[in-house]
Amino acid sequence: MSIEIPNVLAERYATDDMRSLWSPEGKVVLEREFWISVMKAQVELGMDVPAEAIDASERVKGKVDLESIREREKITKHDVKARLEEFAELSGHQHAHKGMTSRDLTENVEQLQVHRSLGIVLDRGVASLLSLAERAEDFKDLPLTARSHNVPAQFTTLGKRLAMYGEELERSLDGLVRLCATYPFRGLKGAVGTRLDQLTLLGDEKKVEQLDKLLLQNLGAPGSLETVGQVYPRSLDFEVVSILLRLASAPSSFATTLRIAAGQELMGEGFAKGQTGSSAMPHKVNSRSCERINGFQVILRGHLAMVAGLSGDQWNEGDVSCSVVRRLALPDSFFAIDGLFETFLTVMRQMEVFPEVIKAENRKQLPFLLSTTILMEAVKGGTGREDAHAAIKEHSLSVARDLREGAISENNLPTRLAADDRIGLSAKEIDEVLRDGETRYGLALEQTEVFLKRAKSWSERYPDASAYQPSSIL
Repeated sequence: MSIEIPNVLAERYATDDMRSLWSPEGKVVLEREFWISVMKAQVELGMDVPAEAIDASERVKGKVDLESIREREKITKHDVKARLEEFAELSGHQHAHKGMTSRDLTENVEQLQVHRSLGIVLDRGVASLLSLAERAEDFKDLPLTARSHNVPAQFTTLGKRLAMYGEELERSLDGLVRLCATYPFRGLKGAVGTRLDQLTLLGDEKKVEQLDKLLLQNLGAPGSLETVGQVYPRSLDFEVVSILLRLASAPSSFATTLRIAAGQELMGEGFAKGQTGSSAMPHKVNSRSCERINGFQVILRGHLAMVAGLSGDQWNEGDVSCSVVRRLALPDSFFAIDGLFETFLTVMRQMEVFPEVIKAENRKQLPFLLSTTILMEAVKGGTGREDAHAAIKEHSLSVARDLREGAISENNLPTRLAADDRIGLSAKEIDEVLRDGETRYGLALEQTEVFLKRAKSWSERYPDASAYQPSSIL
């Protein structure tokens, strides 16, 4: 009996684009394309590789029989040798892999998967940034009770809060753009990095250099390592997963905030037609997509810890102790960030905002949220800052306690402050502060506009990303 255990991250959450890059069939095809590229480059540099061998290889590169390859590997106990034998038998030629070691193939193909995956992530990340900007534009002047330590603090706007997360995401995207532009491939360096076998085949140092450059150009590699050994430094894997975790941070923080807001009925992540929140409680509208985003963040933290364990643990020119870790950590990290962005984009598209509930909270918290403004006005009038701070704190805590205990039904903080000579403000002056109090959100609107302007530049640089729509998520 054959038992197939699915990769949940890939099958349930990742997009077709990402899955195809990391699928077993897709990897075999990439390897065969790599072998063919090497053969073509070798011909260009004078090696005798018959045209019919290349043509035959091209014709069969898409014929992937994983079961046949697995049966070969049971004998060879070597995955590359099994796949090479399969390819040679299909094509009827043995010209692939000349002058190459397994790591010439596997390292570069894995790096090709990583580099192309980073490109997908960049598009999804830019789409997420633009989605944040769109909603920030929608709510740029909606007053909102901001919280520090999850306690009501001052006024902000919902647009400013979204721009806050957008700016963090933008900085992470800047890092991703730099990584995509500088990500170095291993190239054809041979068994221990000295290029001995290619030098033996080609007989010319310049041709060996040309072979490497031709191949890397064909792969679309930004650059290559020069003095690498058998394997590229695993600190590069750490760099890759690190940027994925950074990219996930802003969406995850926003998801946490939205979950809190949903519990206060200020906002919600949206609820699709036919969706069920609870099998037991019919009224439930849970923030399950936001919870999923937070879960992806945890997965990425775990994978970063895994690849961190490989960084700085290389024996001499290389070994394969990292293999089992990388087989899991690299594809699953990309599946996780892919699923995170798909989910985040869905939330941003469906997110609900309830202005009346927000306004009610603002009214409830209004006097408290302007305590710092009253403090500044007192200071401007000549009152010592610490004296005014102590007096306002005393009255604020007293009013809050009375409200919670039912001693009073309405917030009378302004009256108490006006009656305290330590503060030095009249009832009229305090009333002036409180009038149109919700609009006293500082430069929140201007700050949001700065973010929106920057977001527009990303839209111009990545037009395809701006048009991206997420697929339907489970």
